[in-house]
Amino acid sequence: MGDDPPGRFVEIYEHAYRPVLAYVLRRCQGPDDAADVVAETFMTAWRRIEEVPEGDAARPWLFGVARRVLANHRRGERRHEQRTAALREQLAASPLLARLPQDGLSEISRVFAGLSEDDRELLALVAWEQLDTAQLGRALGISRNAVRVRLYRARRRFARALAEAGIDHSRAVEFQRSAL
Repeated sequence: MGDDPPGRFVEIYEHAYRPVLAYVLRRCQGPDDAADVVAETFMTAWRRIEEVPEGDAARPWLFGVARRVLANHRRGERRHEQRTAALREQLAASPLLARLPQDGLSEISRVFAGLSEDDRELLALVAWEQLDTAQLGRALGISRNAVRVRLYRARRRFARALAEAGIDHSRAVEFQRSAL
């Protein structure tokens, strides 16, 4: 084994990167997943540089590492899918969702969706997460005074949008309370 592990790694990487990438691309669903697998494969080679065989034997060794990384990646994807399915089931059975008023919900939701992303986030943090101005300031990284000003303006824009849509403001307040 050489006395220059960084130099040896560069040599291995330059020699095997394209073949390993091609191997992984043929086995992954997308290029982002492939990039993660290739990065982890070469990270393993870096950590275990003393174990990487010399010469042409390095490439098959890397294929073996990539194969194990792919298997781990797939197991992780399956666990994620299982957790997502379980969360969907929990949410479907959630009493919070069962309490949402059905009449006018789509109208209010449409108006709410028409607000800017910043306004929606601010109003949602207040209405649904029940954060006060100090907590909002910490969450958004701004002062309490800035929160008060932004909240005042966001509420005015929401009220104006509701009025323009012909929705009684009291229905929106009722919607917010029932969604808590």
